[in-house]
Amino acid sequence: MNHRFLLIAAGIAGAALMTAAPARAETVLNIGIAAADLGTLDPHRAATTQDKASIGWMFNGLVRFKPGSMDPEQIEPDLAEKWETSSDQLTWTFHLRKGVQCNSGFGELTAEDVVYSLKRAADPKTSAFSSDYTDVTDVSASDPYTVQIKFAKHQPSVLGLLTNYQGGNIVCKKAVEKLGEDFRTKAVGTGPFAVAEYNPTQSITLTANKNYFRGAPKIDKIVYRYIQSDASRDLAYTSGEIDLIYGRQDQTWAERMKSQPHTVVDVFGPGELSTIYLNTTSKPLDDIRVRQAIAYAVDRAELVKFKGELTARPAVSVVPHGYLGTDEQAPILPHDVAKAKQLLTEAGHPDGISVKAIQTQLPTMLNTMQIVQAELKKAGIDLQLEVVDHPTFHAQIRKDLSQLVMYSAARLPVADVYLTQFFHSRSIVGTPTAVTNFSHCGMADKEIDGARAETDIAKQKALWKEAQDKLVQEVCAVPLYEQLQVWAHRDKLDFGYKLDASLTLGPIINETTTLKQ
Repeated sequence: MNHRFLLIAAGIAGAALMTAAPARAETVLNIGIAAADLGTLDPHRAATTQDKASIGWMFNGLVRFKPGSMDPEQIEPDLAEKWETSSDQLTWTFHLRKGVQCNSGFGELTAEDVVYSLKRAADPKTSAFSSDYTDVTDVSASDPYTVQIKFAKHQPSVLGLLTNYQGGNIVCKKAVEKLGEDFRTKAVGTGPFAVAEYNPTQSITLTANKNYFRGAPKIDKIVYRYIQSDASRDLAYTSGEIDLIYGRQDQTWAERMKSQPHTVVDVFGPGELSTIYLNTTSKPLDDIRVRQAIAYAVDRAELVKFKGELTARPAVSVVPHGYLGTDEQAPILPHDVAKAKQLLTEAGHPDGISVKAIQTQLPTMLNTMQIVQAELKKAGIDLQLEVVDHPTFHAQIRKDLSQLVMYSAARLPVADVYLTQFFHSRSIVGTPTAVTNFSHCGMADKEIDGARAETDIAKQKALWKEAQDKLVQEVCAVPLYEQLQVWAHRDKLDFGYKLDASLTLGPIINETTTLKQ
């Protein structure tokens, strides 16, 4: 027999076997979110948790928060490689990466896209976050890879406005113009994943951007399922249908999921600060002794115990924990029922008082206010709740119809944003420039404005601290607790980073994320 022939034949057969070997199995990440359907994938309009989470996988900003972080002092380059600013910090110049591709075949991202996107984010007709950019006077491109942004006055955090968060997410101009109304369900960015399919009330499917400038994702596809029922979503997880699940923000759910095999429970920031804002122009709340009595009557420890110490933490100030400029030791009044009763007597109300609050029927917010109602009653304060649906709640509190407003929020993690929106006189509800100042407090305007203009970070932080201390001492609001984000995932899923916080309110899935088969 011709051995040379046999060797050649064996080599050909081996090559054929190698050619016929099956390709790597597609890696699909299945995620369950608590929602009935998609709201919008347009990053300049998305305001709900279910939309923000998915947008975090699709878009980039000029700069970004490190994955797993929300620390403004650690913002790093994203679409921009580098930047510089004028001596007065009113003009910022960003130099873009070259070769970054818009998803879905819309070509290279250039300065024209960035200019278009930022102007769109600043336009109230096309953006829910336009108020963040009111001080922007001009956005222009000096060449295809250079963008210049000018401001009317100094900003406390220019980079914060330009991160991969809300209006800072960069959209691709050609895609917006071509898709029109369809951009809501087919939004196009430059991120690690792109929209492939939308099934109304069922799911959206995202596919990996193999040309992603940071490297091709290791996960090929994300199926993001809308499962509004908590029970159905939990069952989908325990039966193995989904790998990553949006959880309930309560201790019982977290503990139960921790007991599931091969499961990791993720509890992370930002904490949504729940606060009771007191209308200081409404009797009897115009008397600081009455406001102090309410503050003394509230028991934060009891509220945190009810919400669960795994998923909630006591408030530290009228600005959430961990923000740039938060006074972590603000002089919040402690729980003291006897002191509350004494102050009411001194204010001329020995038999107690009655106050009214319009309250949303959303269970997580309503049960908080019902606990507060019981706590106040022990001090002789009758809190009367008028329970309405959530849209009506938002409409009526903005018409200044409630003496007390319990509001929960997380914002860009810079003290200025919270202080300006909730405590500056320009933001008082019922005025032409109203935002969410339900307390009608404006005594810290000087410090808030001073911090905005200050270029020395140490002095800026000192002014923010002074503003918070004034507001706490005047009891403009009673901060309660912070509710953290709660998700869970199978241990075969590795995000590729340490998850401490995510401003998209969900884990970032990117090119570092892996899912073992």
